[in-house]
Amino acid sequence: MAIRVVIADDQEMVRTGFRMILESQPDIEVVADVVDGEAALEAVAAHRPDVLLLDIRMPKLDGLEVTRRLSGSDRPRIVIVTTFDLDEYVHAALHGGASGFLLKDASPAMLVEAVRAAAVGDSLVSPAITVRLLREMAPRTPAAQAARRPAEPLTDREREVVRCLARGLTNAEIAGELFVSLSTVKTHLANVQAKLDARNRVEIAAWAWESGLAGTPA
Repeated sequence: MAIRVVIADDQEMVRTGFRMILESQPDIEVVADVVDGEAALEAVAAHRPDVLLLDIRMPKLDGLEVTRRLSGSDRPRIVIVTTFDLDEYVHAALHGGASGFLLKDASPAMLVEAVRAAAVGDSLVSPAITVRLLREMAPRTPAAQAARRPAEPLTDREREVVRCLARGLTNAEIAGELFVSLSTVKTHLANVQAKLDARNRVEIAAWAWESGLAGTPA
């Protein structure tokens, strides 16, 4: 079954370009493209897409408010597409549960892979912003770093996997670096997600920077 996508961006050229790229793929169907945040919410309600490509700065409702209003288990996976490679709005969207982040100058192949990754509960972040974005989210004081604790301590292997994730590595790259199978990586990440009560792997990476784990030696 095709991945159903809604595109929300106030620039017509961006929407047209994204639609052309995505509709060239046999496994992706663009069910709507809209110009503002209110229309994005209406399109999600009407079409029940799997993935919502969402700009940050739009008329009526911005991408952050759309993300907030779509909280819940039945919402689509949200991929933020932004012009800015380091933006406080993107930080807020990350904490709001967005599943991926792309710059608008990302390659067509990366756009397609971001949609596919989001559809299966994974995420893809533009390499140019991965570590920089998450590092900026790290608190500057020990007290702030201690604010969030996992429900259970992470195992040594889970910590290794999370460090790799915080560097922007994909599951396959983590498996190669740690000399384990892809299924093992997925199992470790599922366990970590449960311990942190995280909504997705991006929140896990954010926690790694917030807690200081991403900056500790392996």
